[in-house]
Amino acid sequence: MNKENKTDFEAAASEKSLTAEFREFLLDNKKFWLIPIILVMLLLGLLILFSGSSAAPFRYTLF
Repeated sequence: MNKENKTDFEAAASEKSLTAEFREFLLDNKKFWLIPIILVMLLLGLLILFSGSSAAPFRYTLF
């Protein structure tokens, strides 16, 4: 597919990353209260990910 044949949707999708779009959404819509919720969800996801690895004994030092 040539660059000349890109649709508006494809052109818009290739401009920004997901994190840049999300950050812009938070700033434009003043949804700052979502930031702590997302951080906690990411930390819990990391704990779940590390619970089955060799890094599991080191997570006990966090609590």
